Amino acid sequence: MEFQKDNSFFSGRLKSVSFAAKGAIKLITTEHSIMVQFFIGILISIVGFFMHISTTEWLFQTFAIGLVMSIEGLNTAVEKIADFIHPNYHEKIGFIKDIAAGAVFFAALTAIAIGLIIYVPKFL
Repeated sequence: MEFQKDNSFFSGRLKSVSFAAKGAIKLITTEHSIMVQFFIGILISIVGFFMHISTTEWLFQTFAIGLVMSIEGLNTAVEKIADFIHPNYHEKIGFIKDIAAGAVFFAALTAIAIGLIIYVPKFL
């Protein structure tokens, strides 16, 4: 099967959005780390409604949730590619996967800091 590029602007963008939505659904339904992060994102959003956070706080919270889930998606892609290229353990592949996981760690620390900045004052 040969891939045919769609050169028309509108239908090409529509197909791109369709592929992206399929990818997001695959992430949410097959990857446990994304499932957990998606659940935490929904939970913290519900908390945001109950705590009446400000528009600015919503912006930062939404950014933090999106950041973590996006970086986790990229981490998953790196892991899948690495496993495809070299299915057995290899020190260099392990190093690459650790770096990708480290990126998720930084995003998660950022999200935690944002959450603490938003919610700690509301409980004090």
